[in-house]
Amino acid sequence: MSTILVDNLTGKTSAGDITVTSEGGAATQSLQQGLAKAWINFNGTGTIAARDSLNISSQSDDGTGLYTMTYTNAFNNDDYVGSGLSRTPSVASGGTAQFPSSSDSNQTTTSAQHYTVDAIGGSATDFSHNHIIIHGDLA
Repeated sequence: MSTILVDNLTGKTSAGDITVTSEGGAATQSLQQGLAKAWINFNGTGTIAARDSLNISSQSDDGTGLYTMTYTNAFNNDDYVGSGLSRTPSVASGGTAQFPSSSDSNQTTTSAQHYTVDAIGGSATDFSHNHIIIHGDLA
């Protein structure tokens, strides 16, 4: 087996164009399109705090179950996609879990507002464990 050690990858045709061939060899995919451009793991109860993140410069608590994430590097447009999961530590023993959603009207190239709702009761809820990942094109 060969090992390639590099610090930077640059496309031959253009700097941001690196194509990866699928496992079966029948399809190709753009490497940079498949990479997460931002993610965060944060505590959404009390004083909110990030445990770890990528491309998130700050976050704000906008009310019960409502948070805004501001990006370090802006996106090319506001059509990027976010997904995630919120939960309480006791979810395995009857706690609640919910996928966070983003509000399209509050999604810009530099920030997005996410909200969490109790899956059982349907009300806005602060969760202690929130995990959000964003895919899209950086500017």
